[in-house]
Amino acid sequence: MHKVWFLLFERFQLLDVCGPLQVFATANEELRVAGRDPLYETHLFAVAGGAYTSSSGVALQASALPRRVSRTLDTVIVPGGPGVWNPVGEQRPADTDALVAWLRRGAPHIHRLASVCTGAFVLARTGLLEGRSAVTHWAACDALREEAPGTDVQQDAIFFHDGPYWTSAGVTAGIDMALGMVEVDAGRGIAMSIAKKLVMFYKRPGGQSQFSSALLEQTAGDARISELHRWVGDHLRESMDVPRLAERLSMTPRTFARFYARATGVTPARAVEQLRLERACRLIESQRQSVKAIAQHCGFSSEEVMRRTFVRHLRVSPMEYRQRFSAGAG
Repeated sequence: MHKVWFLLFERFQLLDVCGPLQVFATANEELRVAGRDPLYETHLFAVAGGAYTSSSGVALQASALPRRVSRTLDTVIVPGGPGVWNPVGEQRPADTDALVAWLRRGAPHIHRLASVCTGAFVLARTGLLEGRSAVTHWAACDALREEAPGTDVQQDAIFFHDGPYWTSAGVTAGIDMALGMVEVDAGRGIAMSIAKKLVMFYKRPGGQSQFSSALLEQTAGDARISELHRWVGDHLRESMDVPRLAERLSMTPRTFARFYARATGVTPARAVEQLRLERACRLIESQRQSVKAIAQHCGFSSEEVMRRTFVRHLRVSPMEYRQRFSAGAG
């Protein structure tokens, strides 16, 4: 059996634990359906045994961590939550510092060490992410860079693994990460079956951006942003520089650039690029147009420019994306 340990602390994020936990439980169900033996054995641990209260007020019962790790552990997952990081700077519980010390001692015996959301701060405090790449919730990326300057924080990724260390973005991204682990352990077929059973997308690859136009609109909370995105979507083939976008909102280019960056947190150029990328992904998934035709339809200046955009944001080329995620992909 592949043992998966979740490490709890006071004020952990409940879904960071329950989401991935359900993925592993469903993996066992789907393995049985496929005539294979169940693979995962899950456990909840904490510095001291007992009930640990999540940030939502629901408590989970955890066993006490062994003082020393004397054998290899398959997978250890650290959730996030205000108990490890919060933007208002509240003092974190002492048990998270004890978790850091335990992980530092036990790391040589852990085959795969992972975090969900702001659980990346726990991994960073061990020093284990020094010189490695990691991801956390988009709102905490700058704080993680400041706390762990030796870590290359991936602003966009849904989840990311660098050697034995897996980290994921905000909350539900932990489900994507767990599904990625199952794919490595049990194969793509089982991972696909889990995604169908849990009614979730299998199509979010590890490098897929947590940035999206919909999230920008939600963050901005400004109808002008939504309307602008709809207009850009209808004119993607055309040039979309700052002066043209500014004219659409009856602003000077300088005023518009500051307004857009302040409202969304990204530049207009990056937003247009993402809108083109989102459209290209949808066309690749649903149609059999050539990559060149899709690049032209989405307003990329060339097929090569679109390829570079895919690699930068999704870590796969358009052709690789088609092989993995098109309607005809197996």
